[in-house]
Amino acid sequence: MPALHPDVQALLAMLRAANAQPLEALPPEAARRGYLAGRRALQPPPDPVAQIRDLAAPSPAGPVPLRLYRGEGTAPDAALPCLLYLHGGGWVLGNIESHDWVCRRLANLTRGCVIAVDYRLAPEHPFPAAVEDAAAALTFVAERAEGLSVDPNRLAVGGDSAGGNLAAVLALMGRDGTLPRTAMQVLLYPSVDLGLTSEGFERITEGQPLTAGTMRYFVDHYAPDPRDRTDWRASPARAASLAGTAPALVLTCGHDPLCEEARLYAHRLEREGVPVTALHLSDQTHGILTMSRLVRTSATVLSFVAEALLERWSLGGPEGGRGAR
Repeated sequence: MPALHPDVQALLAMLRAANAQPLEALPPEAARRGYLAGRRALQPPPDPVAQIRDLAAPSPAGPVPLRLYRGEGTAPDAALPCLLYLHGGGWVLGNIESHDWVCRRLANLTRGCVIAVDYRLAPEHPFPAAVEDAAAALTFVAERAEGLSVDPNRLAVGGDSAGGNLAAVLALMGRDGTLPRTAMQVLLYPSVDLGLTSEGFERITEGQPLTAGTMRYFVDHYAPDPRDRTDWRASPARAASLAGTAPALVLTCGHDPLCEEARLYAHRLEREGVPVTALHLSDQTHGILTMSRLVRTSATVLSFVAEALLERWSLGGPEGGRGAR
């Protein structure tokens, strides 16, 4: 396995010095507090943006909180391209605040709109609650696009880790016509198969922010019924076909138990006719995008993501670059 980037080595040394407990050793509420405190400590001060609005998408289970960001320099009434962003945290941790820096940075880099989704968390709300909230959010943005000053023909879905899982599911639902079709899916070190059988779960068992044990903790809370783990809405890699889904950007990191399954997913998307940009960082670990105070590569990756979104949005709506079904 390639050596870790020096910034990641310094991060891991800091975590060891702090004698931080692994997330799986904590009950969910304590893990949430620790995760949010860690994200605040590991991210720079937030970028100023042109506008922030807190919104709510209606759903049968109740309003889904959203936060809208418009990039600096954008006109308040301009119909901007929009990324619906789903935060990571294993479906158990995280919220709008934990990924506020990431959303601000992407809004500014794209000079567009980012809408973050505060979906319900497990174990209080197990699968499929997060999927239902993500779907309600996408429907709301597409239907209210004019009032939100976003361009419904230039909508993308994206997220990191568990959020990447949800974004992949939304892309499948868009392909099938049960949700609005989107122009792109941005999958940042995503979880795509809750079976946890890929090589990474034998390879990464300790010493990293995310290990095989951490993923089992998350999956046990999110999908406590093992039968749910084979549902494609929980494990998009189990879908019968990926053909016809939105063009994809897939980020993987070498020191991440999710690496192999996400790389296989990118290869399968390509094999089934979906345009794919695959970015593999062999010396990085899981979660770097919310560790940018210490891991300089995270800012570089977000710039890459922004450029990929801008290129895809320049091609027009969801039909631009559409793969064969």
